[in-house]
Amino acid sequence: MTSDRTHHAPPAAAGVEAVSVLADELRRTMYGFVRRAHRPVTREEVAADAGVSVKLAAFHLDKLVAAGLLRAGYESPGGAPRVGRRPKVYEPAGTDIRISIPERRPDVLAEILIDAVIEQEPGEDAHAAALRTARRRGEELGAATRAGSRPGRLGPERSITLSEAVLEQHGFEPDRPAPTELRLLNCPFHPLAARSPGLVCGINHAFLGGFLAGLGTAGIDAVLAPRPGRCCVELRAASGGDSPAGPAAGSCAKEPADRPDGRRTPD
Repeated sequence: MTSDRTHHAPPAAAGVEAVSVLADELRRTMYGFVRRAHRPVTREEVAADAGVSVKLAAFHLDKLVAAGLLRAGYESPGGAPRVGRRPKVYEPAGTDIRISIPERRPDVLAEILIDAVIEQEPGEDAHAAALRTARRRGEELGAATRAGSRPGRLGPERSITLSEAVLEQHGFEPDRPAPTELRLLNCPFHPLAARSPGLVCGINHAFLGGFLAGLGTAGIDAVLAPRPGRCCVELRAASGGDSPAGPAAGSCAKEPADRPDGRRTPD
């Protein structure tokens, strides 16, 4: 099928838009019919199933396309030859719709761990393989960002500016208290980080360090700085000293603990 439009939107924005579109009962019915068909379907088929006019069906189907839930194109239903103009047909876009506030990205962590298992080198332990893989994934993101934006030489402030935009798209909720400092108010890997803080925070640190390297930044470091309710990594102007290291630095700051009576202890 030849598609006539492509939908581009950040994951979180796409999820919110998709849910708002599916709030309409008729659109949910049409979307369900298209998904169950397992083949491209015409407006006429959708209209007949929903019991509405073809014009109304076309309106709602195009709303589903705009939200990224369906893909539209032109071909003969069933692949049969057709004389004249081919009808417009619809099929599922093949995208997952997820909404999480704050944003969580367990899929990214899972991909890193799977790649680490597959690509683990002889003599390398699993933890080291995970960190190496996370850094490589970060470098790939940074290199792709640099290739797309072509920023030229990046000093500390421009490095933070470009990093802020990218990390916002990846759910880190960056906050910039100073021109060369970026705090990450959300951990996309929480609550998995609470289960194994040394591993998950180490992966996060390696990923963000790799991102800076791939982006070609200058004068900015990814530093472990765990605090309650935030990502364990900050981006800061390089100080010339060593970044925190070791298990303690790689551990997320703990959330307030539960008391025996079920209440939370104060911070």
